[in-house]
Amino acid sequence: MYGKLAFRNIKRSARDYLVYFFTMTFVTALMFAFNSILFSKDVQALFEVAGIMAAMIGLATFFIVLIIAWLINYMIRFMLEKRSREFGIYLLIGMKKKKIARLYMQENIFLGVIAFFLGMGIGFFIQQILMAILYSMIQMDYHLHLTFSKYCIFMTAGCYAGCYLLALFQCGRRFKKMNIRDLMCIQNENEEIRESHEKIKSCLFPISVIFLVLFAVFMLSGMIRGVGTAVSFLVGIILVIYFFYLGFASWVGRYVRKKRATIYKGQNLFLLRQFSSKLKTMGFTMGTLTSLFTIAFLGCTVAMMFNDYQNQILKDKFPFDIQVYSGSAEDDFADEWNVIRENTVVKDSLSYHIYENETNQVNAWLYTHLRIFGTTYQKDDGTANLEKIQENEERIYCDYDTYMGLSDYNHLRQMLGYPVIQLEDGEYAIHIKERIVNEVRGMEREISVKGINGNLQFTDYYTEPFSQDGHNGGDYLIIAPDEELSGMIPYYSELAVDIQGKAPQDLGNLLDDLSDNHDFAGHPEMKGNNCYGSDTIVTYNAVNLVRDNIIPEVKYILSSIIFPCFYVGLVFVCIALTVLSVQQLSDSAKYKYRYSVLFKMGLSRKKIDRLILKQLFGYYLCPALFATFISGVLAVYMSDKFIFYTGVHTSVFQYFGIAFVLFFGIYFLYFIVTYIEFKRNVETT
Repeated sequence: MYGKLAFRNIKRSARDYLVYFFTMTFVTALMFAFNSILFSKDVQALFEVAGIMAAMIGLATFFIVLIIAWLINYMIRFMLEKRSREFGIYLLIGMKKKKIARLYMQENIFLGVIAFFLGMGIGFFIQQILMAILYSMIQMDYHLHLTFSKYCIFMTAGCYAGCYLLALFQCGRRFKKMNIRDLMCIQNENEEIRESHEKIKSCLFPISVIFLVLFAVFMLSGMIRGVGTAVSFLVGIILVIYFFYLGFASWVGRYVRKKRATIYKGQNLFLLRQFSSKLKTMGFTMGTLTSLFTIAFLGCTVAMMFNDYQNQILKDKFPFDIQVYSGSAEDDFADEWNVIRENTVVKDSLSYHIYENETNQVNAWLYTHLRIFGTTYQKDDGTANLEKIQENEERIYCDYDTYMGLSDYNHLRQMLGYPVIQLEDGEYAIHIKERIVNEVRGMEREISVKGINGNLQFTDYYTEPFSQDGHNGGDYLIIAPDEELSGMIPYYSELAVDIQGKAPQDLGNLLDDLSDNHDFAGHPEMKGNNCYGSDTIVTYNAVNLVRDNIIPEVKYILSSIIFPCFYVGLVFVCIALTVLSVQQLSDSAKYKYRYSVLFKMGLSRKKIDRLILKQLFGYYLCPALFATFISGVLAVYMSDKFIFYTGVHTSVFQYFGIAFVLFFGIYFLYFIVTYIEFKRNVETT
């Protein structure tokens, strides 16, 4: 009997539950699909660093589970309040409270089970799409095949069931404490408009706006530098989001009472009172939704950043097919040559030296002038802190300035397809990363490069990709005629090889096996006079660089950031929009009476539809615009810093623009569905 009644109630409330049901189905599918990567044997077999993606997706899942728990708890409590009068009538006709609670639990469990199994079915297909995208990003072939991981199924089911049961338990406890009067009046209490302290509350609105303006100014002007200051501002933003809605609701109420002449034009009074009352009763929820939208925006923006980075930069970071480092200037790379010749067809190669002349003036200039270092290597008076530079704990640059002979340099340029350069006797050039070339112009006037017959004359900067993360220097190389290097000391040795076709998948591992000392990722440690360069996003400082092996691995590491960010952003925006939609659709019965009064007063159906559109548009637009402003400021700040540290050639607004289009695309779909269903409910309920 109770099962049939529960099923009938679900059918009757289908429109209220529909958006929520589809969102839970979609979230379950996403959770299963992304979690399947955690337990994928295919992914684990590809890279020794597979744990990075597993950790990132696991962390993302943790936060998503918290938000899902909040959504389920919100929906169960919301629908309990929505149907409280119905449950009060059940008590009046003699049903026991325990039976009613069990009935409500059966309804929600039935809905949750259907959403879970439907989501799991969809999740298997999304899993294949994600795996195909991942393999495409890391430039590897993937053949579609369904895989079943019992651990993934148990993890998804456990998270899902845990959220549901916890929410039902809390709701059951609340229901047991309620009597018939509470159940019959709860809806009226929820819509109560408290007018106390309106003047004080309304002051929070301009204060919040002022804080937001200051936040934007400080962020975009670069005045926020310290970690402590940044954290303080972010905590302040979270508080301001909630204070904003509290103040804005009171401000709108006061505006309605003061602007009597203009407020009575058309349907202004109706709309403003609707909007004000909803903000007063839903202020905390609106603040939470704004926070979720902000996180969703930023998640998608960060994902776009790293996706753009890997598309633009990685090939530039590894221009040579094979490159091998040795800290010994006498190394002839005999063992490495044997491995390379056995596994590849060599087109061209060069074994060469990087030189030093016991000077440190270029390193000191870079340490004290590049913006990335700030004042780290400067004294209080702005001069170079030579003692700290000589310690070189961060290994940004080598212990001494790094040089390369012109003949070796031109040979390497020919291997890479670059035109050779010409240097006359007594001249030198600098090869430097494009990312920092604009910052170093003028350095040539403050340094002096000594040759065998006096100081050399500077000619030009060259910025083509040249493997300058520890192999061909860190960030830079000074290029001088071979005879000028005759008095210098060989610093370390390098081997560069150009091969036909792609390198074997295990070539990098074969070269790594020649060394006894390995780092956490399984690669040999660079020992000797090595340096890393000033890049901060990806610095792949390894003894052996096999481009066809390394790029997939680095892209996999970057995908460990891209995938979870999209995952979090997509789930958060769907959950937030579900709350917005369900809340409006569930209140449609109450709004039917209000709109029917307007219809009896002579308002046409067309004007009522337009009024509904305005009401929903204002309710939807408020958290969206607020989140757009906050996330836009943060995204522009992050994007600007990202471009500065990476050197990618993209406008800062492109990242946020793509996230904006994606976000409002989903937003528009939810809005249209809500509008159509709301209008139908108002007309037929």
